[in-house]
Amino acid sequence: MAKTIANQKTKTTAKSPKFVSIQEAINAGDGKTVSIRGWVYRERGSNKFKFVVLRDSSNIIQCIFDRKDFEKSWEEIDQLQVECSLHLTGTISKDERAPTGFELHVTKYELIGKSDSYPITKDQSVEFLADNRHLWLRSRRMTSILKIRSTVFGAIDEYFKGEGFYEYHSPIFQAVQCEGGAELFSVDYFGKKDVFLGQTWQLYAEPAIFALEKIYTISPSFRAEKSKTSRHLTEYWHAEMEMAWADFDDIMDHGEKLLKHIVKTVLATNFEELKLLERDISKLKPIVEKPFIRMTYDDALKILKDKCKMKVEWGKDLRTIEEEELTKLYDVPVICTRYPKKVKAFYMTEDPKNPDVVLGCDFLAPEGYGEIIGGSHREADLEKVKQRLIDDGEDPIEYEFYLDTRRYGSVPHGGFGMGVERVVRWICGLENIKDAIPFPRTMERYKP
Repeated sequence: MAKTIANQKTKTTAKSPKFVSIQEAINAGDGKTVSIRGWVYRERGSNKFKFVVLRDSSNIIQCIFDRKDFEKSWEEIDQLQVECSLHLTGTISKDERAPTGFELHVTKYELIGKSDSYPITKDQSVEFLADNRHLWLRSRRMTSILKIRSTVFGAIDEYFKGEGFYEYHSPIFQAVQCEGGAELFSVDYFGKKDVFLGQTWQLYAEPAIFALEKIYTISPSFRAEKSKTSRHLTEYWHAEMEMAWADFDDIMDHGEKLLKHIVKTVLATNFEELKLLERDISKLKPIVEKPFIRMTYDDALKILKDKCKMKVEWGKDLRTIEEEELTKLYDVPVICTRYPKKVKAFYMTEDPKNPDVVLGCDFLAPEGYGEIIGGSHREADLEKVKQRLIDDGEDPIEYEFYLDTRRYGSVPHGGFGMGVERVVRWICGLENIKDAIPFPRTMERYKP
């Protein structure tokens, strides 16, 4: 039985079959009759049989059309192409030769949406796949990454809510900068030029801790970094937290527990996706099982010199190459603390024991993946904050709303920001961060 629906609309009737996912069909087992729907992932055929590998969001399954059962519609079946969409009904049978160990012997079919010659084929260039990102998302590789990404977002939300944090949102349009003027995207805001896309929620989050005490968000952030590295995006998703009454150790502890929870959740949820990506999960298990390494900036410089033969001048920030070499020495993240004040943001607290360094920390992922979290204890001294702004070339008057947080009942507090795509890249073992987000935005790409 065959029916082509040219206008892409399916009529629902009382006799419409109940569809199950491909994975549910496989789980149903040998001899069960099921109805599934999806898209053609691969196809091949002969004069007697048509073999279609159908995919949906759950899995793939080989489907067999026997010509003797479809003689009147064989011409249409024989012309089914990659990515056409189908409704299929048939009997499940076990076959170790099939891609997932089972196949469907089709008894009924319905062609829902035809497909032209699908442009995504084997051995396409990276640039071609980027130009056709809207189609490349359908690949099993990208589907697996997006599933893991979804798990990561859910785990972040679960962790913070489990720790008593409130979800809180700051504006995307902002009038002040937090991380550096050279990395700001300016916006023409009804003729006003001094408006920017947010680099972080922080300056608008700190006022809220005096109401809610413990807050978090997952939202887009924007950095106009002129970087073409494998770890930078101009638009990325930022998981951030801020909490009142916190000391520096509290901030690091939450960062460590959050990462452990994320990795543990992915390992429990996405084993098949990690397997498809050929990710060595033995490299992820220590994250859950072992404490993270904590060291100072001074410690890091000594280790780089002694073990990596890399000499870094004191006062210089660690570059990507130095972070990569340092993290290759450990199988868990490194929490590097107490960086020189002059390379860090104005809001970080000076170390009471050494005013040349600040109570800031970077979490560096193992295997050379580099920084994934940046956090700090926040400076409570109003005059120090004002002076740091002046030193950075900023006018404190523009930050009056923020400085009020130091005037009216300031308390010890701190927080961190985590680049979600960097975490996804690390967990999936991806070569480039651009694969960790559906539609990457970089210095050179803003479409599709």
